[in-house]
Amino acid sequence: MKSFPPLRDTRLALLAGLAVLIALPFLLAALLVNPSEPRAMERARQGFVGSSTCASCHAAQAADWRESDHARAMAVASPENVLGDFSGVAATDGRHTATFRREGDRYVIRTDGPDGSWMDFTITETFGADPLQQYLVLFPDGRRQGLPWAWDSRPREQGGQRWYHLMADDPLPAGDPLHWTGREQNWNFMCASCHTTGLVRGYDAARNRYDTSWTEISVGCESCHGPGAAHVAWARAGARAEDPHRGLSVRLRDRSGGAWRFAANDPRGMARWEGPPRQSTAAQVETCGACHARARPLVADPLPGARFLDTHAPMLLERGEYHADGQIQGEVFEWGSFAQSRMSRAGVVCADCHDPHRGSLRAEGNAVCTQCHLPARFDTAEHHRHAAGGAGAQCVSCHMPAVTYMGVDRRRDHAFSIPRPDVAAQIGAPDTCTSCHTDRPQSWASERIAAWFGPRRRDDPHPALAIAAGRSGETGADALLAAVANNRAHAPILRATAVSLLPMPPSPATAQAIGAALLDPEPLVRAAALRTLEGLHPRNRLHAARFLADETRFVRIEAARALAPVPLEALPEATRPAFTRAWAELIASERVAADRPEAHVNIAALLAARGDMAGAEAAYRDALARDAAHLGALVNLADFEAGRGRPAAAEAALRRAVAAHPGEAEAHHALALALARQGRAANAVAPLAEAARLRPDEPRHAYVQAIALNQVRRTEEAVVVLRGNLERHPRHRDSLVALATIERERGNVTEAERLAAIAAALNPADREAAALLTQLRARR
Repeated sequence: MKSFPPLRDTRLALLAGLAVLIALPFLLAALLVNPSEPRAMERARQGFVGSSTCASCHAAQAADWRESDHARAMAVASPENVLGDFSGVAATDGRHTATFRREGDRYVIRTDGPDGSWMDFTITETFGADPLQQYLVLFPDGRRQGLPWAWDSRPREQGGQRWYHLMADDPLPAGDPLHWTGREQNWNFMCASCHTTGLVRGYDAARNRYDTSWTEISVGCESCHGPGAAHVAWARAGARAEDPHRGLSVRLRDRSGGAWRFAANDPRGMARWEGPPRQSTAAQVETCGACHARARPLVADPLPGARFLDTHAPMLLERGEYHADGQIQGEVFEWGSFAQSRMSRAGVVCADCHDPHRGSLRAEGNAVCTQCHLPARFDTAEHHRHAAGGAGAQCVSCHMPAVTYMGVDRRRDHAFSIPRPDVAAQIGAPDTCTSCHTDRPQSWASERIAAWFGPRRRDDPHPALAIAAGRSGETGADALLAAVANNRAHAPILRATAVSLLPMPPSPATAQAIGAALLDPEPLVRAAALRTLEGLHPRNRLHAARFLADETRFVRIEAARALAPVPLEALPEATRPAFTRAWAELIASERVAADRPEAHVNIAALLAARGDMAGAEAAYRDALARDAAHLGALVNLADFEAGRGRPAAAEAALRRAVAAHPGEAEAHHALALALARQGRAANAVAPLAEAARLRPDEPRHAYVQAIALNQVRRTEEAVVVLRGNLERHPRHRDSLVALATIERERGNVTEAERLAAIAAALNPADREAAALLTQLRARR
């Protein structure tokens, strides 16, 4: 079964009588523009008092906060808050069109709705302010959806003061999950928790509706400091000596008395923490991380102050989201890159560089860095090798490369890495040197750095080479990844990523690395190691039982996941109560995203592994009730049905998948495999060919196509497919062995031996390839 993490997906269901409403567009438009039952979404929540209460004593901090992006994270759509031009203007990018007008204090956009027809929509809230402002629409079922048109709030001379479409290159028809009314643009799940204070998402799974509420429509004081009622009571009582934490559940203020100081005559020129250990390091970074990380929530509506890995499962350095050297690529925010940094491991926290209330930097330009990096050592031409005062002399130009998201939002990488154009060239990643010197190759930049600082680098061998090897399945990747995973000088997120990429079934290097990772002091590494156990037979997973009572929720959940197919009676008796508790946490963590179909797909797979077939079938029904054409649900349902001995039902699900997703190779490939399992190899050839055509970058599809062709005695075609696959993927082991076997059968022993030799050289431990090569040499 495939696991689909609940980060993206869930089709909008407007009302139970959707078919009737589609037939009555005027009624639907009226409901959307002016809902008959306006919802008061600001509600009290136990323990919360509101930022206005805080401001009565903390006036200076409140004044700073009012100028911050946090204060403007979300607001009621009113003349005071709306920045966009609603004077009746129209906007188009050639593919999408909308008009914007104002009716009194009501702001209206006319654009395509959930059924594709043009409608008026009343904007209920603004979303952000700088450098762009988005707008939300409240639907009758409690969903808030983010409009695709954003207002560029930058000054006109910078290209701003205009409407633009956030996904101008995509057609995004109605019904597409990425259409603004679709699940990928749903505010309640995707955005709400980090743009309000005291959120209760209020999803009703039985009715598929939301009753989302908050205590404050912004990121207020209690988003970071936690509920303030106890603190207010402490302050009013005057019993200040009785509670060292002053009634606060989140202890962000450091009272250690230590400070960053430069040591006399230290040639490194970097400040060190002097004094008692900093008390608030973890609390500060984890409080920010809850919203500044790309992560999956593990609990519903968590309160500030909980440990990050008790409430969230952060994304590792995944392909497409991070380059192999850890540079940001997708929209991953800041935590994942900062967690890689040497600064993070040294104890630096967000508030060392950013004022926590204003959100702005504590100093401008290089001055923010020279708080801890001696100017005479680092803010010099001898270090940065650029003209003083120019862009190249800025620390961020080399150590914090920027990526632009949402068209205009330029965000900097927080790994503070050292430029390595030589490594970037090897892994196909950008580098900070040639991003400015666009007329120069990476080899030029590598030569310049070697001339300035010498040919040897302190981070060699660079871990990016291991991550890249693991992503592409290169020979020897297991040893490279194991070296990174076992090196505790590396950041936990990097080591956890290396563990997650270890190849299965395990080689000796892989097995040893996983064993060490299970005993690692870092919970993120332990959790990654437990996830790898899913690649083992259930009888080889029993050692996961010792982690069912781990102090960290994320680890406990991954231990329960690894043990899903292990019967309860096979576990040590003393661990069975802990399994029951951890299993409940696991299922609850998936149900946090019950509004998403993939959450139910995950639950179905887990229940099926436990032998609860009725529960699994119900979970698949729940997934398809939220999206009848969800690819993951249909493909996994087909596997489930086939496993129950119902091949016709499996085929029916897959034909639905192909009809709904004709451009998805996975649907065609899964259908072909189902047909082949029924002994209908001839019928499987066409969908296999389509899968290979759709995904030429995935060698597995063409390989399976060739096997099917050879099975139905279309050997010449199979050879053509395999040779084409090897032209694109010359190191694809299975294609090499298959073609070598076919050539042997055709009497082309010399060619077969050549191919087998290449396959055997890819992995000296590959017994099958070695045996084939030995046989061919003996025949010759």
